[in-house]
Amino acid sequence: MARSTGSWLSGPPTDPGDPATPEFPGQYLGLPQSGPGSLPGMGRRIAALFVDWMIAVGISLLIVRDGSASSLTLLIWFVIGVGAVTLFGYTPGQYFLKLRVIRIDAPVAVGFVRALARQALLVFVVPALFTDADGRGMHDRATGTAVARAR
Repeated sequence: MARSTGSWLSGPPTDPGDPATPEFPGQYLGLPQSGPGSLPGMGRRIAALFVDWMIAVGISLLIVRDGSASSLTLLIWFVIGVGAVTLFGYTPGQYFLKLRVIRIDAPVAVGFVRALARQALLVFVVPALFTDADGRGMHDRATGTAVARAR
């Protein structure tokens, strides 16, 4: 007789009708299903990150002309991310893809400390790869933020 036990990696079983499974990303956060304020897919967030990285590469190549500016690129990307999210609520890449960073606990600006913590976690890449049922990365869960559609 075969035995199906799973492992600690499989996690708890979920049914489509299970109340623990949201009908759409952001439902339990009180966000709309579509339109401004709803949670976008992973593709748009990755595209925004790529645009931000290319901006940082361009700026670093203007500063260091020999082409070996990887550490400087990371530093510029970090500063752009913290500064732009603190001041405007979005990075340049998020702006072009109509996204913004919001706080999920209050309708106020993200602020410097949350933007700094969020960007510091993004440097390690891994927290962004692990998402919850709402599609938020672990860096967003840790800082109480989410990337939402701006318009």
